[in-house]
Amino acid sequence: MTMTASENLVGRTLEKTAKLMSGHLAYIYEGRRLSFNEMDETSDRVAQGLLNLGFEKGARIGIIALNQLEWLYTYFAAAKIGAVVVGLSVRYRENELEFILNQSKARGLVTLSNLGDQMDYVRFFNVFRKKIPSVEKFIFIGGKGFEGSQTFDNLLCTEIVRSRLDEAKQNVEANDAVMIIYTSGTTGKPKGAILTHQSMLAAARAQAEHLRITERDSIQVALPLNHVGGITCGILTMLVGKAVIELVPIFNSNQMIEMFKTHPPTVIAGVPTMHTLLLMNDEMRSVKVDKVRVVITGGSNADPNLLLRLNQVYPKAKVMNLYGLSETSGAVVMSPWDSSFDMTVRSIGKPIGKFEVKVVDANRKDLAVEEIGELLFKGEFAAIGYFGEPDETKVAFDADGWVHTGDLGFVDNQGYICLKGRVKEMFIQSGYNVYPVEIENVVSSHPKVSTVAGIGVPDPVLGEIGRYYVVPRLGQQLTPDEIINFCKERIADYKIPRQVVICQELPLTPAGKVMKSKLKEDYQKNGF
Repeated sequence: MTMTASENLVGRTLEKTAKLMSGHLAYIYEGRRLSFNEMDETSDRVAQGLLNLGFEKGARIGIIALNQLEWLYTYFAAAKIGAVVVGLSVRYRENELEFILNQSKARGLVTLSNLGDQMDYVRFFNVFRKKIPSVEKFIFIGGKGFEGSQTFDNLLCTEIVRSRLDEAKQNVEANDAVMIIYTSGTTGKPKGAILTHQSMLAAARAQAEHLRITERDSIQVALPLNHVGGITCGILTMLVGKAVIELVPIFNSNQMIEMFKTHPPTVIAGVPTMHTLLLMNDEMRSVKVDKVRVVITGGSNADPNLLLRLNQVYPKAKVMNLYGLSETSGAVVMSPWDSSFDMTVRSIGKPIGKFEVKVVDANRKDLAVEEIGELLFKGEFAAIGYFGEPDETKVAFDADGWVHTGDLGFVDNQGYICLKGRVKEMFIQSGYNVYPVEIENVVSSHPKVSTVAGIGVPDPVLGEIGRYYVVPRLGQQLTPDEIINFCKERIADYKIPRQVVICQELPLTPAGKVMKSKLKEDYQKNGF
């Protein structure tokens, strides 16, 4: 179905849904219930407030907040007037904030006034603002700021000047930037992927259609909104499908379970870490899950044991993998509805919507079915590049419209995509290519293992060898020999881990992915 220009605008999509679903519940936040109309009307006032503060089309506005209403008010308001949201995490500290705010040349910042006892943002930015000279306006959520700053409450009370707001809305186009999402930094410095109205909505529509989302659906969105997993796969997908969203400020398994009990979801989505923590919580046994029809796991390769557990805990639901990147604005691959359990274990799925996939070698030559190479995707979901990084943009976004993912995989003869890890994660041991994700899947099937991550490390004899960091299940004791012997019975000898480190936790990005770069960095520094 061809979309008109106005239908490819985030703000217009909210307005249209508000008219169609007048008075219908749309958002729940800490007991507060909002209709689509209320979100539309409130974001109009915030949009007018931003215009009054001098924010014009193309101006960048950073957001530091939890998954809360103010985040959505700001996002939709910025979208309506053509401003660009720069997603920031409450986990970011000085170096990250200084780099991203300066690199994006942000003109404004909407931020919490404090994060409980963890962070006093008013005090922090009063001192720190000299390091981010482009930021002219500071808008604080939940309290007063320093002299010259604004409160978010003031924006909420802005009187609308309809002619001025409508004029700003009419100047917004589908290919305009609406958000800059910085890659999580698992390799090198963060790069800001520029997402457009069209790219975000294309990814959201494809996912909503694939999942068959309707107004009868509901979901708890715990993935952070500064990440495509939260804003596109969660907020926009459900907006397109007219479903109900309950915002989860910070993921906590106990809190999520209480939400499941109070507002039973039909769709559950999260990264493997979230699912694992929920399944480890004994309180999950008391949750009625009969309304759950789809369970989605995405963000990293799901191990077979986790998928099996999800199938057992949610017997009426279809368990699906989801694959997407910041550069693709959201999901591009999901498990088909008719995917068997074995295929869901083996494959991340097939492209959704009208999205295309191909596999290329190191020279960017197309590879045949079953041949392992870099996965490339093509479609309207594509970001338009990295902000201020023309050279990096040329590497990742080629002239023919293909997005180069940096992920290794192959497409089988049925069209299923099998992920083999990152291009830079593959290592060569004794002349053999070893893909850590394959070994991780084996190790994670051990009954005592909770999570695992593998990297290649130098070896004077074999060139490189596999080093695997293993987190035991709660209350379980594990030894490296147990893991090695377990693998000896299941995989080729050159794939068997040569080094196993038993640890209590793994370093995670704000999006919940294992930071293998940190594991490599620690190994290079300390040798362990």
